[in-house]
Amino acid sequence: MIETLLIIEDEKLLGSELSRHYRQLGWDVALVSTIREAKALLMQKNLEPLLILSDMNLPDGNALDFMETVKKHAGYAEWLFLTGYGSVPDSVRALRLGAYDFLEKPCDLERLDLVVASAARSASIQRRVVDQTRQGYRKYSPDAYVGHSQQANGIRQMLGKLNQVPFSALIIGGESGTGKGLAARILHYGGSRAQQPMIEVNCAALPRELLESELFGHEPGAFTGASGRHRGLLEQADGGTLFMDEIGEMPLDLQAKLLKVIEDHKVRRLGGEKEISVDVQIVAASNRDLEQMSQDGGFRSDLYHRLSVFRIILPPLREAVEDLDELVPIFVAEYNAKAGKQVRDIPDEVWRKLKAYHWPGNVRELRNVIERCVLFADGPVFPGQWLQLPGQPTSKPINNVSGDSLNLPLDGSMALDDMERFIIKTVLERVDNNLTAAARALGATRETLRYRVRKYNLKMVD
Repeated sequence: MIETLLIIEDEKLLGSELSRHYRQLGWDVALVSTIREAKALLMQKNLEPLLILSDMNLPDGNALDFMETVKKHAGYAEWLFLTGYGSVPDSVRALRLGAYDFLEKPCDLERLDLVVASAARSASIQRRVVDQTRQGYRKYSPDAYVGHSQQANGIRQMLGKLNQVPFSALIIGGESGTGKGLAARILHYGGSRAQQPMIEVNCAALPRELLESELFGHEPGAFTGASGRHRGLLEQADGGTLFMDEIGEMPLDLQAKLLKVIEDHKVRRLGGEKEISVDVQIVAASNRDLEQMSQDGGFRSDLYHRLSVFRIILPPLREAVEDLDELVPIFVAEYNAKAGKQVRDIPDEVWRKLKAYHWPGNVRELRNVIERCVLFADGPVFPGQWLQLPGQPTSKPINNVSGDSLNLPLDGSMALDDMERFIIKTVLERVDNNLTAAARALGATRETLRYRVRKYNLKMVD
């Protein structure tokens, strides 16, 4: 790809020499001698140079003033300045404004080539970040939260408003599968931190010791096996967003450490002696009622009040079944594209079944159901026989239980999630919903089983 270099130089001989030299090196060079000409290229003709190499003092003004005026129109471009009589204040101001380098004339061409090459690499990285941000915004605009129900419209309006304000923390609530991760990405990519990293962590998926190390980082020798330095997720998200899913599962002592980081904007690695400044926007999510947990002592009330600067509660799908009219065709089209299918017609009987179901797994469950049906489709008609919604007739019974065994169909009439849910539910019923006994019977840890019990909205005695 041929990149553009904009040269602003009023010395005709030097300008011509630089233009010829960098054209030979493969650049597409635009040469102008005044600020007015450069401004026309950037703001009227929408030139997008990778680099801008400019003299400091030009016939119609100072290049630093020009940079300050048009920098946002130059996008990811890096600025290099050449001057015959540089001063310390000018160089300080140039770097403060974000210039890549400030060089005095006469500048050795080999040295200039090194600086130009380095600046080009920096600008290329910035361009990738900008492009990813634009793609992220297109993919995760508020309109990505699909639905025409009153609830969906309200959520979109709230997400749009939050994208306009620099909030420090926020809680997203709602049942499992309602789209909390999607809402978090909309908030990140639509806000002021979009060009900075978004880091995600599921607090229920990691044991306490690993979660602490992942969040806060560690120094070599901090614990057995810590052979090197590790930057925690809070550090990695500096300047951007940390999305903490299932934060209600975080142990209370780690909640205290997290609160201190949020309050002080500093993090200390495990085994470290110094604190590291971080600027992180926290988006916390949970399918549990954090307010009630804070009142019952299961979640720190001070952390809850610090996080709940704003709260968004996503509605369950059963309360907005009219949104199926938009969600189902979108998922059908998605899996058509992935599997090379041509499903177009959805029979009325399928719509009736979809809208009569209560969707305990919400949009996540809907997506899985649509995926199964599209993958098993043999033509343009949506195959309703593969819906296999719990509570509706199936080709074979799923509750054949005898002694210490379960018989489950392997003919595609039962989804993997449904099998897992049925197995866990059956074992819990046999042990009077005792979580510890069920985990022992299934050969799983209590933490793993607790996560799945909550995922499937099953009863348990902890």
